[in-house]
Amino acid sequence: MGIKYYLKPSFERLKSIEVWNAAASQIFFSLGPGFGVLLALASYNKFRNNCYHDAMITSFINCATSFLSGFVVFSVLGHMCYRMDRTMDTVANEGPSLVFIAYPEAIATLPGSIFWAIIFMLMLITLGLDSTFGGLEAIITGLLDRWPKLRRRREIVVLIMIFYCYLGALPTTTNGGYYILTLFDTYGAPFSILFIVFCESVALCWCYGVSRFSRDVESMIGFKPGWFWRICWAAISPAFMLSIFILNIAFFVPPDISVMGETIKAETWVQVISWLLVFSSLIPIPICAIFMFIRSRGTFKERLKALFTPGIRPSFSDFHVHPNSLQKQTKIEPTKEVENAFDGTTEVRQGNESDENP
Repeated sequence: MGIKYYLKPSFERLKSIEVWNAAASQIFFSLGPGFGVLLALASYNKFRNNCYHDAMITSFINCATSFLSGFVVFSVLGHMCYRMDRTMDTVANEGPSLVFIAYPEAIATLPGSIFWAIIFMLMLITLGLDSTFGGLEAIITGLLDRWPKLRRRREIVVLIMIFYCYLGALPTTTNGGYYILTLFDTYGAPFSILFIVFCESVALCWCYGVSRFSRDVESMIGFKPGWFWRICWAAISPAFMLSIFILNIAFFVPPDISVMGETIKAETWVQVISWLLVFSSLIPIPICAIFMFIRSRGTFKERLKALFTPGIRPSFSDFHVHPNSLQKQTKIEPTKEVENAFDGTTEVRQGNESDENP
């Protein structure tokens, strides 16, 4: 029953914006684009690391794991429906209710239920710790790169960040913790992450340029990305994310939250605070743009042009070139900013120190 429900498509649901929003959120949370984790961890790679190969393998493994995990989840839910004589629509809930209510009830029916319950909760703990490691590493790497003097006291920075996360998570352990968690899950990432990744796509493909980025990739792995990837980066992906973001706001309905069997509707002041939470991660983008516009010199047109011009040109491709792309690239004299960045004073990550210039 559960597996049949899992594999049977319902094309009518494609008309719902909630389905597209859930699909986008699933990809962002599972693969991690937009959170800074991939950028932080990739900065420790060697320059000639085959990122194309890594991206394809990671995406395939992620999708395959999610697909196989669906069989495990829905087979258990189908077993519960059979035992409780209920339909899948009433049992297949998402979020914490599935993890902390549906699954424990299903595990309780298994032989040796105590053992399996312990294993299940240990799995949840390890998953939470693993996600925390990646998120903290992204924040810590950004702080240490921005203020290199903090690297001498890295352990203190890590301790402060862990304590900050601990204080932020304390409210979720109260009686209203489920209510707070649902608000974070509804208003937190689904809105902000779409807009942030859209801005990243625009900055990379429209400001820095798809052609320049493709040459940089070629200098790393020896060949340029195909036209399919370039079109996706420059047009399809930004349009898709911006459309979902706008439709989410236009057709958003405040969710009803069920706490201990009681349905609670979010009051007006709660919705206001929740939307402030959303814009708290979006406002820094226009604020930084306005700050850089005021700080720059020249006429209005020159200032506006400076905002959409890369600060360092050309990039690493003129200093560490893959042997297969040596005959394809034209040597460009580095700008003054690049010369200053490579005058020997800039600290290079350990992963790049082993690379030799051809």
